[in-house]
This record gives sequence, structure tokens and C-alpha cells, in this order.
Amino acid sequence: MSELPDRVGRAFRDHNAFEEVEKGRYESIATPFEGVVDVDAVDDGRVQFHVTVRVPLLDEVTEDHVADVVEDGWYETFALRIEDIGDVTAAGHDLDPTVERTGRHAVVTVSFADINERRGADDAGAVIDYVEGTFVQGIIPGYEYTDPVTSIIDTARQSGGSGTSRP
Repeated sequence: MSELPDRVGRAFRDHNAFEEVEKGRYESIATPFEGVVDVDAVDDGRVQFHVTVRVPLLDEVTEDHVADVVEDGWYETFALRIEDIGDVTAAGHDLDPTVERTGRHAVVTVSFADINERRGADDAGAVIDYVEGTFVQGIIPGYEYTDPVTSIIDTARQSGGSGTSRP
């Protein structure tokens, strides 16, 4: 491994979706979920991006108890949707995400390498956005949700100009 070039830090500092935690580690400030990008230099000049996004299981974001069978079905569907990440990156990286159930959360990890640090930062942000969008797709109507789900829904309503229905 090589020393991480300063250009990587500049790319993330210039990006409006990330905040530097320490050299080579950046947190997403564009999502209410825990999204982190760890960056390593590769000897051939490329940069390796390791994206980790942690989202709560449904029972963690509802006032009501979610039955285990519903929670398990939600998790399985979430994991299948994450596998379909497809062409979310500008560089067309061949992504192979993993999804693990850790306690009351699902943790998504994806790694890819790019020679262009700015495109890599954009692609890391796109992966985090995809995970958030996939989580939102899985919201099941009929439950009383708490934050961060309520704030995501409220933001979407304001952006879409709708204020009528609630899941």
C-alpha cells in the first residue's frame, strides 16, 4: 500500500456530502444513517474506496413492535434489493455488496477502486444514496414510525409538494 495522496482529502473536502473524520475516513452528512467511506491508496495509483452504511431494522424505527416474521421478510427483501445495485456509479464499477444483520441493524459494505478520486467520492456518495433509497422503499405502511424515517418522509413530502399521506 502507498501513502494516501493529498488529492483524495481535497476531493472529499470539496464534496458536499462528506465530512472528514480523520485522514482516509469520511462520514456522510447527506443521510441520517451511518455512512462511512474508508480510503486506501493502491500501488498502481488507484484509490480503494470501502463504503459502509448502517441502517436500522424496522423494529428500531417504529413505535409499535414489528413481528419477527415481518422483520425477517423486510431484511431479506432489503438484502435482495441491495444486490441489484447495478449502475449506480458513474464509473460503472462492478459492485459486489454484502449485507449483514448485526444486532438491530443491517450493514451494507461495498468496495471499489478508481484512479479518479473525485469520481470515486461521487460514486461512494451514490452508493450511500442507493442504500438510503432502498431502505425507504422498504417502509411498510401501517406502522407509527420514529426518526429518522419520519424526517426522511417529511423531507420527501416537502420536496415533492405533498403533505397528505403517511405510511
